[in-house]
Amino acid sequence: MNFRGKLLAVFALTVVLAVALVAWTVSSYTDGAFKRLDSQRTAALVAQFQREFSRRAEEVTRRVEGIANADETLRMAVDLGRNPTDFSAHVDDATALASAHQLDLLELIADDGTIISSAQWPARFGYKEEWVLEAVDWAAQGAFLKREDVAEGVALAVMAVRAVNVGDKKLFIVGGRRLDRDFLASLVLPAGMRALLDQVGGARAGPAANNIPPSGKDSGADSIVDVSGPFPQAEKLMPLISRAEQRAGEASDTITWTADPASAETFHIIPLEGRHQEILGRFLVGSSRREEVDLEKYIRSVAIIVAGAGILLGVILSGWAASRVTRPVEQLAAASRQVADGNWNIRVKEKSKDELGQLARAFNQMTQHLVAQRDRLVQAERVAAWRELARRLAHELKNPLFPLQITVENLLRAREGDPNQFDEVFRESAATLLAELATMRTIIGRFSEFAKMPAPQLQPVDVNEVIRGALRLFDAQFRAPDKPPISTKLDLDDKLSPIQADPDLLHRAVQNLILNALDAMPAGGTLTLRTRQGVDGIQLQISDTGKGLTKEECDRLFTPYYTTKQHGTGLGLAIVQSVVSDHGGKISVESEPEQGTTFTIDLPGRPPKND
Repeated sequence: MNFRGKLLAVFALTVVLAVALVAWTVSSYTDGAFKRLDSQRTAALVAQFQREFSRRAEEVTRRVEGIANADETLRMAVDLGRNPTDFSAHVDDATALASAHQLDLLELIADDGTIISSAQWPARFGYKEEWVLEAVDWAAQGAFLKREDVAEGVALAVMAVRAVNVGDKKLFIVGGRRLDRDFLASLVLPAGMRALLDQVGGARAGPAANNIPPSGKDSGADSIVDVSGPFPQAEKLMPLISRAEQRAGEASDTITWTADPASAETFHIIPLEGRHQEILGRFLVGSSRREEVDLEKYIRSVAIIVAGAGILLGVILSGWAASRVTRPVEQLAAASRQVADGNWNIRVKEKSKDELGQLARAFNQMTQHLVAQRDRLVQAERVAAWRELARRLAHELKNPLFPLQITVENLLRAREGDPNQFDEVFRESAATLLAELATMRTIIGRFSEFAKMPAPQLQPVDVNEVIRGALRLFDAQFRAPDKPPISTKLDLDDKLSPIQADPDLLHRAVQNLILNALDAMPAGGTLTLRTRQGVDGIQLQISDTGKGLTKEECDRLFTPYYTTKQHGTGLGLAIVQSVVSDHGGKISVESEPEQGTTFTIDLPGRPPKND
């Protein structure tokens, strides 16, 4: 990945993370705020329910007491006292009294628990209601919640009990008002909330047994009502109600009515307890999550839009920043490559005063120092090279000068001595002089040849053929019966690509290396020539199994006129290095005493251009 891509990735990741963090924070805060608001509204609705329940309980108590204190009730009690077993005359009294005092439920019960009259279910005449016979001060007992069997099923009602005493007889007045959808309609519901009533308490089993058979359904989904009647989707509430039954307390959960998340609704269940703290029903408060879901959806949409805009802005900024940063860096990289290729006079433009500008100025100062150091180094190397060359040449010329001097001195002594011996001394001295002068011409010729190495004439060259051609020159030497045997081993890459080179110069270099290897194996051995295809060119190796070289000898091996041979000139390997260098390659040597020597030449496919 390039710098621009990395910069874009950093910008995009930063924007996405920042937007995601903000969106998550806002969503979390919004969720918490909605939960707090939901709790507050639920608590307010429950408080309103309790106030309405208390108001209705006071109203029921007052109306039941009104019935107990009415004259007709006293007359009924007196009549029942005279005829304790004849209740037929009062079968319809409860209905009239309930209508007159606006009660939904009303039963008149004798002191033995027998129902004398029932307004909500006349068929209950003659059945027993033994719970009224409990040792309770009904006059001090306020209204309470109770489940009542009615003709259509079971009703949850706010009930009150009062007793009318006539002599030693009692008449119990049990009256109340239903806790149903009319009660729910009296509640003021905030927007997005609704109230439900579950009229079945405890385990949802069979109907309460009050010594009569059930006449309707009192359990299941039909017992859940809202202001309009039975709740149509009550089945989805049953798992939540079951959990509330298991906990025997409050419970809450979220129900999603459809596939749309906005249809979700959070329900809080508050148990409704009777006179003995038994759970007779449940008040369900539903709070719609549509506003929360819509707000979260809006937050996500805004976050996506902001993230997209941020990423687009990141693309623009990363492009601008990358162009501002990468263009100078690319210029520096290009200039560095030119310096690596040998153009040390390259300069980059200093366009700014920031870190990039400082880097450009430092690069220019570096190239200036490199040029100055190169010039000083080249001058010093030239002086050292000429000094070394003069020393080597003086050493080579001094060897034949000494015989020349001795020969001339012998001629002078012979001339001054016996004239008869002069001719013989002259002939011998002349031969010596000519031989030594020939030696001097050879030394000077080789020096001139090394100094006049021609420039390579490039053309496509098959290095494998160059190696085979150089080996053919030494076939006779390899097969000479009077010399130690030397075997050759070729390991040439058949897929070697041709390179641009001078075939004559390469042939000469390979020939010198082969000759050097033969000289290193006076007792015979193995000569190995190997080629390999490289990434940017080819590699050539020439190995022998000779006596090897020390590290010091390897370090000085390519110095002109340095030789480890008794009769060598020290120019062969220097010429090889010159040829390799002119082709843009490099040569190295690996050797250890008595372990043989390997010369490795790396040549590019095309030599670099020299300015």
